Amino acid sequence: MKADLTIPMPRLNPLGQTLAGYAGAMLLVAVSTAIALLIEARWGTSPVGMLYLLPVLVAAIYAGLGAGLTAAVASAAAFNYFFTAPYHTFVIHSPADIVTVVMLFVVASVCSQLAASVRRQAQIASDHASRNATIAGFARRLLSTRGEAEVAEICVAQLADLFGCHVAVLAGPDGALDLISKPRDIALSPSDLAAAMFTLESGERSGRGTRRAREADWQFHPIASGEQVLATVGLAREDGTPPISEGQELLFESLLDQMALALERARLEFDARDAAALRARDRLRSALLTSIGDDIKPRLKIVQAAVRGLRREGTSNRGLVAQLESEVASIERHIDNLVDVRSGSQEEAIPLGNITIDLHRRIVTRSGAEVHLTPKEFAVLAELAKNAGRVLTHPQLLRAVWGPAQQDHVDYLRVAVRALRQKLERDPANPELIINEPGVGYRLIVA
Repeated sequence: MKADLTIPMPRLNPLGQTLAGYAGAMLLVAVSTAIALLIEARWGTSPVGMLYLLPVLVAAIYAGLGAGLTAAVASAAAFNYFFTAPYHTFVIHSPADIVTVVMLFVVASVCSQLAASVRRQAQIASDHASRNATIAGFARRLLSTRGEAEVAEICVAQLADLFGCHVAVLAGPDGALDLISKPRDIALSPSDLAAAMFTLESGERSGRGTRRAREADWQFHPIASGEQVLATVGLAREDGTPPISEGQELLFESLLDQMALALERARLEFDARDAAALRARDRLRSALLTSIGDDIKPRLKIVQAAVRGLRREGTSNRGLVAQLESEVASIERHIDNLVDVRSGSQEEAIPLGNITIDLHRRIVTRSGAEVHLTPKEFAVLAELAKNAGRVLTHPQLLRAVWGPAQQDHVDYLRVAVRALRQKLERDPANPELIINEPGVGYRLIVA
């Protein structure tokens, strides 16, 4: 599979290659001149001009436009020096020779530009083919992944191999992963973590070599699907040089798009499994409540009938009979309330202005259009909706959504609320639906 993940690496020592190209162009002109001198002695100067086009074309195709133009100038000068009178000087007496030299230079220049253009197009096609092969191999590796953690593992390993640098992938608290890196023992500094959090929140690049958080050692890029930032990938080199060269940026952006698609697919699969589990749990709860109504209430009726019989006989302690009758009636009311919960309250949608929350079907709409929420985002919104108008503290929401072990991770809750505001509020910077109570918690406003 590694053969599929080839990357066009930047050419080594470009100055040396350029000088070699110019030297090769001059050498080709010299060889053509030697051959022309042999030809001129037997057939004259007529075929000499065509002979000089060969080094121009070869230099332009293999060394670029500059070397081709250099060969064109050298060819015109050599033709003038060796084949126009007076010989062995750069002076031209004959108007016909002037025209010949000028036309030779013009034709050679045009040919060099055409050949250089062909070379550029071939290079572009080669780079595109190499980049497409890399992207295709990368995508094939991601197709077989299951879950966000496995997607991140594959991405980290492939990016580290492709670009030869350290790589780390971080996701927000709603994701299934926190930090996956290569090498494994990477420890990000506080400035690096701050840069990563900035990228997760803003969707902008940050870190070394960017306009944001320049003091960080790592460079972070957002992995986004639409307007939602799914994760951030960080890259760094031990020598502090930029991890991505200018010629690799387009390839890197394409690989980020593939990562976003894979993470989005993994999250959708997770959401589908979570929704299926919730539906199964709802069916079980409904069955249990139905069992309560069908199995326990008839027995309560028997108990109530027995209590009424004792009361009519008058042989038992009246106070004890009255207390027993009251307790049985109270149990019956509790059972009726449980059955009502199954069939009533959570099946009705909660309207909040242009927002509608259907807790039973787990659907949220805004102005009639369905809004996609992650399981954690919906759980936070559902908890606030069940207690609309009331302030729920940070620990309450964290225990209800993330569990008791996470009740101190307020940043988890803040990221989820920020995402809800982005998706539901008309102006997320000035929220009207989910209000923050500083230092306490959040409250869902009821219109």
